[in-house]
Amino acid sequence: MKVKRPIFWDSFNFISLILLPFSLITIIFNFFKSLSLKKYFKIKTICVGNIYLGGTGKTPLVLKINDMLKYKFKTVFIKKKYIDQIDEQKILSKYGNLICLSFRDIALRIAEKKNYQIAILDDGLQDKSLNYDISIACFNSSELVGNGLVLPAGPLREKITNILNYDLAFLNGEKNNKSFEKTLKRLNPNLKIFRAKYTPRNLESFKFKNNFLVFSGIGNPLEFKQTLKKYNFKIKKIMTFPDHYKYKNSDINNIKNMAKSNKLKIITTEKDYNRLSNIQKKNIQFLKIGLKIEKEKEFKNFLLKKL
Repeated sequence: MKVKRPIFWDSFNFISLILLPFSLITIIFNFFKSLSLKKYFKIKTICVGNIYLGGTGKTPLVLKINDMLKYKFKTVFIKKKYIDQIDEQKILSKYGNLICLSFRDIALRIAEKKNYQIAILDDGLQDKSLNYDISIACFNSSELVGNGLVLPAGPLREKITNILNYDLAFLNGEKNNKSFEKTLKRLNPNLKIFRAKYTPRNLESFKFKNNFLVFSGIGNPLEFKQTLKKYNFKIKKIMTFPDHYKYKNSDINNIKNMAKSNKLKIITTEKDYNRLSNIQKKNIQFLKIGLKIEKEKEFKNFLLKKL
């Protein structure tokens, strides 16, 4: 059963203290995973992942990188297959070639056989059995590392000190966090840090005189709400669900009835929209989100130099 992100992940507290012994188990498990023999590949690999669990802008960055490279190289998306992440798989396959299997190494071998030149992995930083040519850790500029603790006491999939293993960090969102950037650079002096903001790509599809009901089941619904407000959407009602939530007909009927009774139009994310059936999609619009990267030319040059 899907659950929403615990509030106690935001700051150190009594609950996180109780869970610390279990976090130690996670750290030990991660340590033994890091001892795995690395698998190397002829195909060039770019892994876009995160340390904070969910809602960090991985998929938008993966799509952006593909847009930057697809005219020069034969690119392919690699995604580990999870039953509850069909939404992300649909989006990736919509915008490029996708190989989605239960094992990333097998997917990469298939990509090599099909003569792809660059594989862009959506998630996979914690898969220590694979060697990546470029590794990118994404952070949400609002939440950063939460209380700084590893799962389950906190939201981190691994210790923040593991940033030492990665080439780049991306801070996605509206906030500037110079102090956090300094912390990352202290942990990894060679780390390249870039910032990006979420930008809508289909504003022409909406009538801004309308009032909206917003629903979403994503890792960071706050950032979605802030983006809508930034672009002057009139939000009257917000409904949130757990990340990757599989909507039941009763959920959608409830949303539509609430919108109808309050004379509201319905808007959601592209990920949520891709989890709906064709019948459920009726009278629901989605906002397509892209990333605007600061110093984009510098970022592209870094990629090309490493590849």
